[in-house]
Amino acid sequence: MANVVRAAASLLTIWSVVMHFTVLTGLGIHELLYFRVISPDDISYIFSAAPAKDFGGCFTSFYDEIFLVPAEPADACSDLKDTEILQGQVVLVERGGCSFVEKAHYVEEAGGKAVLIADNAVDNDNQYLDMITDGSTTKPNIPALFLLGRDGMMIRRSLQRQSLPWAVISIPVNVSFLASFPLRQPPWTLW
Repeated sequence: MANVVRAAASLLTIWSVVMHFTVLTGLGIHELLYFRVISPDDISYIFSAAPAKDFGGCFTSFYDEIFLVPAEPADACSDLKDTEILQGQVVLVERGGCSFVEKAHYVEEAGGKAVLIADNAVDNDNQYLDMITDGSTTKPNIPALFLLGRDGMMIRRSLQRQSLPWAVISIPVNVSFLASFPLRQPPWTLW
């Protein structure tokens, strides 16, 4: 009996380590990462985003309250303004104008912890794009995530309407552990 208990305890410990490692360090192919907007209240939903396929880093920490700051310029295809606000935060940029790698590079240079690249097709509420390297030697190390166009537009619209410089988010969120938490999905997105 003692051997069975020890084996079960060992198995549980290994499972816990594997789950912790998986949650913090990476996702499998075609898996989504989730984040929760804490404020503003009108967009306090759980959103999904697709990690870049072959560039960028993985989340090695959980950020319970971190700012999601819209980039200026919005497409992040040149040096970003207001870098003091971007330092250590997640930066929201728009697709278009340059490669995904270049956007991640400019955000990383500005001190961002991660980049959410929202599709510029604001009616896109279900089609994730594969963000792949552009063949350059630039290798950004921060996590890069693709956000549906409608989600990005709704976040930006809420911030503009309320004259807020950022949203407060938690990232990454493991939705499988949210059984006791109401899973508030954006009403405009099916997933």
